[in-house]
Amino acid sequence: MLTDQHNTIQKKARDMYNIFLHEYGERSLIPPRRDPMTELIMTMLSHRTTQQNEKLAFERMWDAYGSWEAIRDADEETLADLISRATFPEPKARNIKATLKQIIEERGEPNIDFLEDMSIEDAVKWLRDLPGVGIKTATLVLLFNFGKQVMPVDTHVHRVSLRTGLLPAKTSAEKAHALLLDILPDEPLQLFTFHKNCLRHGQVKCTWSNPKCASCPINHLCDYYADVFSV
Repeated sequence: MLTDQHNTIQKKARDMYNIFLHEYGERSLIPPRRDPMTELIMTMLSHRTTQQNEKLAFERMWDAYGSWEAIRDADEETLADLISRATFPEPKARNIKATLKQIIEERGEPNIDFLEDMSIEDAVKWLRDLPGVGIKTATLVLLFNFGKQVMPVDTHVHRVSLRTGLLPAKTSAEKAHALLLDILPDEPLQLFTFHKNCLRHGQVKCTWSNPKCASCPINHLCDYYADVFSV
């Protein structure tokens, strides 16, 4: 019975993947959108923050200091002010400084390229041992920069996956990473494409408030749609 249910959810995930592919296109992992250190720090800035404000916060920080070492040594209050367009600037400033300090002390330089040669389990653990780095940030860096077989779950991916029934109701974002990885294609490019397209779908169709269910291309697969629009 459990196997049948798992197979059904896997089929739904494949159908969603193909529909998203048609709607939003295939994504490319090569080249990465930015280097691993920048990806790490910008993802730390991105928590509960729009892409525009994440970018602005990073640019203001980098324009002011110009190196990872200078950011590590920055006055915490000044750094928080510079990244204030990102939400929770004070804890983010503290964690960014502490993360840079830990990386440089351990590795001798602000560089995490060595993660490419680590196992997924060890790389996730190493990243999650950094201050302020959770499973979403760790998996995003490992997939986006190193093409590892992981599935990042941001707020949009989480919401779409819950509403469609890919995830059991009330599944936390923390648990969603492993559960989605178990039902999605196991090729990193496909995981990347699903992540990016599911994120986009959450931004333009399956929004937190007033989702556009009537025009949604996957409403025939969606538990939320079936519940809300059932007669």
